[in-house]
Amino acid sequence: MQKRWLQIWVYGPTQHQNKQAFLSELANTCSKESLPYLIGGDFNIMRRPEDKSSGVFDFKWPNLFNAVIESLDLKEIMMSGRQYTWAGTGDNPIFEKLDRVLASTDWEDKFPLSTVEPRDRDISDHTPLVLNTGASTHQTDQRHFKFERGWLIRDGFYDMVAKIWQSETTRRTPLERWQNKLRRLRQHLRG
Repeated sequence: MQKRWLQIWVYGPTQHQNKQAFLSELANTCSKESLPYLIGGDFNIMRRPEDKSSGVFDFKWPNLFNAVIESLDLKEIMMSGRQYTWAGTGDNPIFEKLDRVLASTDWEDKFPLSTVEPRDRDISDHTPLVLNTGASTHQTDQRHFKFERGWLIRDGFYDMVAKIWQSETTRRTPLERWQNKLRRLRQHLRG
């Protein structure tokens, strides 16, 4: 089993005239990559109107950015607990989501329990992001979980699911609690 993977950290240009070259280089670099990879950092490009708290939203760069993401079949590892990662200054600051983590399909298969968690901003106008791969609890040599329809007619199946789902967990975030309950359910179903 392949144990190597690649991290690519970016700082996208703030000047519009340099964004096309940045996106082209990103697409070119990633399209040649054979290892599972992860791309994270300050892209300085939003993806959708919800990534901006107020003001005019220009679709040009988000459309190109999303086209690159789609062409590379990347998935965004969603951030929990905060909508924006950058804060402007002034009396009515604008907030935007410029920082994110994207993963190749192979990387996502290798680390399916990954999460991105925001931290408090102390010095920068950007929110620090922490990637948790879930690797300490995920066994890469296990087969992928597949739901069996036959379990639906197994005696006690629904009671077992309800018991696991209603049980308490010490995980901090709702996503961690949900992942923990799914993990325990998989263990019970696999036997």
